[in-house]
Amino acid sequence: MKSLVLLSFLSDWDAVLGGQVENILEVINIVIGIFLLYVAYRTFNDQSNPVRIGTSAFWGILGVLFLGGTYLPPLVSGILVFSLGILTLLKQVKIGTVKITSDETAEKRANKLGSSVFWPVLALGITSLIFSTLFPSIGKIVLGFGAIASLILTMIILQPRGGEYLDETDRMVQQVGTTGILPQILAALGATFTAAGVGDVIASMIGGVIPEGHKLFGVIAYVLGMVIFTMIMGNAFAAFAVITAGIGIPFVLNLGADPVVVGTLALTAGYCGTLLTPMAGNFNALPAALLEMKDEYGVIKQQALVALVMIVAHIVLMYFWAF
Repeated sequence: MKSLVLLSFLSDWDAVLGGQVENILEVINIVIGIFLLYVAYRTFNDQSNPVRIGTSAFWGILGVLFLGGTYLPPLVSGILVFSLGILTLLKQVKIGTVKITSDETAEKRANKLGSSVFWPVLALGITSLIFSTLFPSIGKIVLGFGAIASLILTMIILQPRGGEYLDETDRMVQQVGTTGILPQILAALGATFTAAGVGDVIASMIGGVIPEGHKLFGVIAYVLGMVIFTMIMGNAFAAFAVITAGIGIPFVLNLGADPVVVGTLALTAGYCGTLLTPMAGNFNALPAALLEMKDEYGVIKQQALVALVMIVAHIVLMYFWAF
């Protein structure tokens, strides 16, 4: 009886939160936009930055897009996004002087806190997982709840002094730089490709190469298609819709393959491509920037062999498990 009451309670709240997803997402975007404007303010006042005007303009424009994205006319949004590209192309976005916690202070905190320093990171993932499980209708905003939980735990554990939290977040945003907007750009690119019928074009091209009804060739084409397209777009989710429509359905699923097995392995095959491309900003360019690595492709080089082995494994598993 108690379990039924709990399920009913969760279902009711899922419906309530589900109806407010867009509003909550709007609040999250506004918070992000406000902070980006703060970064623009900081960079504009940074006299040590040789391109402080361009850098400030970049973060200011991005902040405006987050703040007013749903209210701005599409043409205006397009012009602003184009401006971001121009500023990046002309190398007008650079990190200047940012406030950094001293090595001595950081070492003292590390010795004092030990492994608890990782709790906020774990809280982000765990909270997001719990919310997505309990409230399936709010998948778009679970990371927002995870970020709030992580922030609260960070404030409790680290107890930053004064504006230290703002300083460190400003440093991280500037250090990541233009790479930070890759996920949004690539997601938009994937939607554009799908709407433009790129999947149909790929299907017609592959149809002239793969022997009709040949399962193995179809599986190879599907896996490699996911890997290559993910490398181009930097996002396996964006590649999935296009490659599944163009290759997966006509050359694998239509031959009787299990859609659950095929869909799962196709997506993880795309992740193999993620390991091999600088376009995957979150996974490859971001760590290189945060760790200040001398070789910007160092992360990819370390992952390449694993990715190639996993590509072969995906082909084998899809062929034997899906049929």
